[in-house]
Amino acid sequence: MKLGIMQPYFVPYIGYWQLIAAVDQYVIYDDVDFIKNGWIHRNRILVGGMPKYYNIRMIGAGSYKKINEIKVDHNPNVINKSLRIIKGAYQKAPFFAMIYPLIEEILHYQEDNLAVFLKNSIEIICDFLEIRTKLIYSSSLKKDNHLKGEQKVLAICNELGATEYYNAIGGQKLYSYCSFENKGVKLKFLITNNIVYKQFENQFQENLSIIDVLMFNPREHVCGLLKEYSLIEDKKG
Repeated sequence: MKLGIMQPYFVPYIGYWQLIAAVDQYVIYDDVDFIKNGWIHRNRILVGGMPKYYNIRMIGAGSYKKINEIKVDHNPNVINKSLRIIKGAYQKAPFFAMIYPLIEEILHYQEDNLAVFLKNSIEIICDFLEIRTKLIYSSSLKKDNHLKGEQKVLAICNELGATEYYNAIGGQKLYSYCSFENKGVKLKFLITNNIVYKQFENQFQENLSIIDVLMFNPREHVCGLLKEYSLIEDKKG
């Protein structure tokens, strides 16, 4: 069984979706510390030809809290402003009419818990892209929460019976092939291929939110892009 584990991110770049699509089960790491200025509550979209941050307004956020302990601000004025930003940025994009309602559905979801709110956004986009991977909250698993880093990931792999563990390429320095091999798990890192598409008449800006990819590409093409990656594994494997 192929397993992926990652914090829930807000409408993240396409590599995040490639990772979900590549595995059989995907654990949403909701009971770990919130990372300030990370990707949990924000991402980047194209505004005037340049990347700009686009975020969820939160209540009581801080690195001393777990992701599932933080609340979402559902102030209608905040939500409407967010939607106006998306509309202003992409209303002339070729697939705006199809994608904008998805963003409305995501932002209007009336759930206070940040982790649940983000899981819902992930499910909406997974459904649109026909990704059928099973999603699991890490907080729902029986595990030793005193464990950290690699040891905690290995404990989750053991709990779910994983034989392969996929991680984004950015985690290469965090995990050891030998540690996973000793537990009977094959460690692989996913690296996204060079993906380029037309963004109006602008110079291409890479690694923006999946919103940007969806606004400029037909669904069938984006589904194809989910397979545009390479896997790096132990050379001895």
